[in-house]
Amino acid sequence: MFSEVYYLVRSKADGRYLAALPEREALGYLLLFRENFDALSYLNTHAAEVANRFAVESIPGSQIAGLLKRWGFSGVGIVSDPLLPKIEFLSHS
Repeated sequence: MFSEVYYLVRSKADGRYLAALPEREALGYLLLFRENFDALSYLNTHAAEVANRFAVESIPGSQIAGLLKRWGFSGVGIVSDPLLPKIEFLSHS
């Protein structure tokens, strides 16, 4: 995971990252995509009317732990299928 590059979706308006917020989790899970086009497909499929309000950014896997700590996320959700969507949740400790 540390040597890979991941893609994040970030709001152009306030700079917050796209996250999954399960009912029992107050902090949420940062959504990560393995490819730039997967992030764009996710936006266009599930939020086409507001997709232009978001940007896709890349981040090396080695910087994810710091980002989780800085923003206070519970962990990550790795999106393996942006159309369904199919997401694997991993908690950060």
